[in-house]
Amino acid sequence: MDEALWQKIRQAAEESIKDPGKHKKELPKAEPASGQNFVVVFRHGESEDNVNRIFSGWRDSPLTARGRDQARVLAPKLKALKIDLAVTSDLVRSKETARLALEQVPGVRFEEDWRIKERNYGDLMGKSKEDAMRMDPEKAVLWRRGYDVPPPNGESIQMVEERVWPFLDELVARIKRERINVALSLHGNSMRAVRRYFEKMDIVEELTHENPLGTDYALYVID
Repeated sequence: MDEALWQKIRQAAEESIKDPGKHKKELPKAEPASGQNFVVVFRHGESEDNVNRIFSGWRDSPLTARGRDQARVLAPKLKALKIDLAVTSDLVRSKETARLALEQVPGVRFEEDWRIKERNYGDLMGKSKEDAMRMDPEKAVLWRRGYDVPPPNGESIQMVEERVWPFLDELVARIKRERINVALSLHGNSMRAVRRYFEKMDIVEELTHENPLGTDYALYVID
């Protein structure tokens, strides 16, 4: 990879440790025309592992009080949208965020799908991101933000795409068939895959964007 691009990816990885969920601009929000259906996507609120700079991956890490407040920030923003269905991962931080963010939306149904859960960090799960950066920063960045390099016994970001994108293909077909609007309660890396799918990002954009913890959402129209 070009050295300048690698340094950009490394900087993004380091910044995400210093301030998890810090983002520089509002997420994109299309404006559905009358009769158009849509998907709303957001990342879970701050978890205990976010605070402690721990690789969560597939392990459960509950929301902090701040994380619950972040999810509640979404509630009035989503209240005005007609959302029929919310899909969460099978992890508690995704489910709790969805319940709080959609508590003002009447009649919303909830489903789970494991394919939108966080990236499996394998042997890194439960370990410190800061320690990993101190011990071997090049390898730590490669494992965290390398597109096709998985951590030991874990998933690469490309592998996350390989389960998220078929889920999205099925979801888009379902939305068109059932004429419903859907909210997705996501994780940092599953949201990268979702945004690349809908926004046609290149790989470097996908690897360097930091998605906010709660508080904001993206909206995509389904034609």
